[in-house]
Amino acid sequence: MRGAERPLRGAGPIPPVPGAVHQRPHQQQRDRRAGPNRFIIDADVAGTEVACHCPTTGRIGDLVLDGLPCLLSRSHSSARKTPYTVEAVSVDAPGTQEPAWIGINQTAANRYVEQALKNNLLSKIVTVSCVQREKTLGGSRLDFLVNDDTYIEVKTPLDHLQVPLGDHVRTRPRPPLASTDRLVRHIGELGDSLEAHERAVLLVCFLYDNPGFQVRRSSRHEEVKAQVAQAVQRGVEIWQVNLRLDAVGVRVGRHFELTPQFLA
Repeated sequence: MRGAERPLRGAGPIPPVPGAVHQRPHQQQRDRRAGPNRFIIDADVAGTEVACHCPTTGRIGDLVLDGLPCLLSRSHSSARKTPYTVEAVSVDAPGTQEPAWIGINQTAANRYVEQALKNNLLSKIVTVSCVQREKTLGGSRLDFLVNDDTYIEVKTPLDHLQVPLGDHVRTRPRPPLASTDRLVRHIGELGDSLEAHERAVLLVCFLYDNPGFQVRRSSRHEEVKAQVAQAVQRGVEIWQVNLRLDAVGVRVGRHFELTPQFLA
């Protein structure tokens, strides 16, 4: 669906993936090892080991990051101790000329979605006339209120990556999922707070070309299914959007509704 992708432009003072560093394949930055704390990744930049900011502290799928190419953005803040942020990693085969990137900056995802909304690039979900940030609905503080009647909460899951992995990629064991997923719990909270004339959209945002969000089954699957069904009956919708990163910026890819899947 590359032809359907549209770039995000000019809705804020910071361009998407600002100052992204992407060198030729034989010089790509490679994650060397974990840094001195969970917010630091040591990367090889043009042959020099540089401490870079890691924007996520959770799991990135089952990946062991050591040795993977990474896409960096340069910081222009004099207060920062790290000159770069790791925006994405790639699991493509070594030597790939134009690797596909998996974005890991979950904080930046909200900025990308805001730009997409303001530029009406998510028209299948809502046609936008105004966007407000961080509005309260019941006991929850949601990411966006659009047109005064549509609440949008953005979730950017990274714990389960739906991408093929070659033999060159190392992984670590995944523990069994025994608890109710936080994303599903939030769906219930949204449903409890909606008024009759309002919409609530849980937007599952992927910073790579995800084929279609899959919910991992847990030991409480039936309980979760019932909770989601109740929230949907009250007006909660679940949508997916794929945002694709490269050395130039961010593009809006496919976006489609997931609500029926959560009822299956």
